[in-house]
Amino acid sequence: MFEITFSNKARKFLKKCEDYKKILNKITGLKENPILHDSKKIINEERIFRIRVGDYRILYKIVWEKKVIIIARIDKRSKIYKK
Repeated sequence: MFEITFSNKARKFLKKCEDYKKILNKITGLKENPILHDSKKIINEERIFRIRVGDYRILYKIVWEKKVIIIARIDKRSKIYKK
């Protein structure tokens, strides 16, 4: 089973998001299986994946050695890939 940690950006977004229950439900599923059937690997990034929850995207990194999933960013699709 994997441990899940959140970046400060992801934590702040969840606090103000109306659909936080749906998002947390999807994130909880990562504990058992870090690569869900709808997970996509981000091109040109090692160990970074994304999952979709409605209009939202969750970017996360898997640290296999430590069995940790780091939720890096959560945001709407139109904003998530901009730096």
